[in-house]
Amino acid sequence: MCRVVDTLLVDQETVYDPRRSNSRLLLGLKGSLNEYELDLLRHRGLEARWQKAQRGELILTAPVGYLAEEIGYVKDPDMRVQQAVRQVFDKFLELGTVRQVLFWYVEHDLPLPTRKYLNGRWHTLWRRPNYGAIYRMLTHPIYAGAYVYGQTKHDTRWEGGSPRSHIMTRPRGQAAVLLPHRHEGYISWDDFQRIQKMIEGNAIKGTGERAGGAARTGEALLTGLLRCRRCGRKLTVRYTGREHDALRYCCFRAAQDNAEPRCINFGGTLVDETIAERVLEIVKPAAIEAAMLGAQTQTRQQAQVLQALELELKAAHYAAEHAQQQFDAVDPKNRLVADELERRWNQALERCGELEVRMQSERAQCRETEMPSKEELVMLANKLEELWHHPDTDMRLKKRIIRTVIEEVLADVDSCAGAVQLVVHWKGGVHTELTVSRRRRGQNRRHTPAPMVQAIELLARILPDSLIAGYLTQNGQRTGAGNFWTKEAVASARNCRQIPRYSPERQQAEGWMTLNQASALAGVSAKTLRRAAESREIPALHPLPEGPWIFRHADLETAQAKAFLNRIIHRQKQGSGPNSGQLPLSLSTT
Repeated sequence: MCRVVDTLLVDQETVYDPRRSNSRLLLGLKGSLNEYELDLLRHRGLEARWQKAQRGELILTAPVGYLAEEIGYVKDPDMRVQQAVRQVFDKFLELGTVRQVLFWYVEHDLPLPTRKYLNGRWHTLWRRPNYGAIYRMLTHPIYAGAYVYGQTKHDTRWEGGSPRSHIMTRPRGQAAVLLPHRHEGYISWDDFQRIQKMIEGNAIKGTGERAGGAARTGEALLTGLLRCRRCGRKLTVRYTGREHDALRYCCFRAAQDNAEPRCINFGGTLVDETIAERVLEIVKPAAIEAAMLGAQTQTRQQAQVLQALELELKAAHYAAEHAQQQFDAVDPKNRLVADELERRWNQALERCGELEVRMQSERAQCRETEMPSKEELVMLANKLEELWHHPDTDMRLKKRIIRTVIEEVLADVDSCAGAVQLVVHWKGGVHTELTVSRRRRGQNRRHTPAPMVQAIELLARILPDSLIAGYLTQNGQRTGAGNFWTKEAVASARNCRQIPRYSPERQQAEGWMTLNQASALAGVSAKTLRRAAESREIPALHPLPEGPWIFRHADLETAQAKAFLNRIIHRQKQGSGPNSGQLPLSLSTT
């Protein structure tokens, strides 16, 4: 063990001998006072920093899109950077999720700016976007023109026998200092608040939250919107069946979390179809306006891509000119440097060529996809239901439309009535109660709907299976599996429900007639008889909008039908002869 003896401490005032008590006392007092003074200076510096931050005058490192100046944060003068930052917010308001914004940038191969500290200054670099960069940009209040300080805090924890410091992010809106309207922003403060609510709503949280989660590509249309009317918990989605394609909404959280009995579960296909029908009824009056807005949005998207490519091409031309200047400035004999500068110049020129080819391709695509006319948009809006049920329609778009008009749906099951009770809470505060009948055991979505079965049963009285299939296809009807109707499909639907096939003998025995046969029997034209059936002067059946009329011989023999037909025949006879009260043409013109 090494000992230090005969040691003296010297300062500007005196010499201290640690072996003497008086010297040790003085050294201890001076050390304590110096430590206290250092701590006091540190606290004064932190308080001054805090006061400066509360006034919004503490200017720290600026994120991409801004520069830190003495007067505060100012926008980056690079127009390409400004356009890229503004485009991120526009795409999020259009697509609704951070992940979809990332996919859009990756699909169009567009980079995003980032800042890096090199050689004593900040430089702007362009890189392939990632989720974290887009999320930080969308959630930073500085882009809404607000001054923010203290978004993070240090937390010291005891881990592994030693203290460790962790940097934690404060919850949104709980920053130490938040001063809106301090500088020029890329978006307004209201739009920033709206974006934060959309991001929070994209994450499914606890049972007490109203967030429905982001719209995904699953088949469940009401994911995140259904709530159990008995326990108040969110309903989850289950896919059952042999191929896991049978949709069911279930309330299992009480059983999983608290070991309580399960609340409700029911098939989701009919519920989704019912809600979709009500939503289409509401949005159909605005379908034309929505179609025009959709066309304008598509045109704006193409313009955004072109604008980004134009700015990137300008930056590439500048880089090529800079590389050329460096090559021209070097001594041609110094091949070690000249070869490298020439390679960089060639790379810059190749990049310019690639961007020019991409711009030509985008411009050609814009010319091919011209703005549709108003007549085409009106025709498209009238086919809203057909577009909704088209297999190529994006499921995420349907869910976003549903969530635009519906706040929440309360669901309960009435086992006695065999129905699902729904209470739809619309965005405007209106509530609607709906009742959806549940499918019986053995039924599925591939079963032929009851109205179509009834139409087949009626048409089989006057038509063979081949003509019935033609009329069903003409009216846009499909089988339960979504296929076109054929002679074999009609025969299968009849045989499963024991509907007799068409035969002339059965038609004559039961007295069923077509429109032409009934008009020939009644002695009037087919057009007159059809108008009489439409006005319900004569009983008739019309199972399909674009299908044949069905008459019965007994209905034409009733006293009411005979009286009506006699009036028609008498009126036609009077109209065929000359009118005694009518003057000749030569006299009437004088």
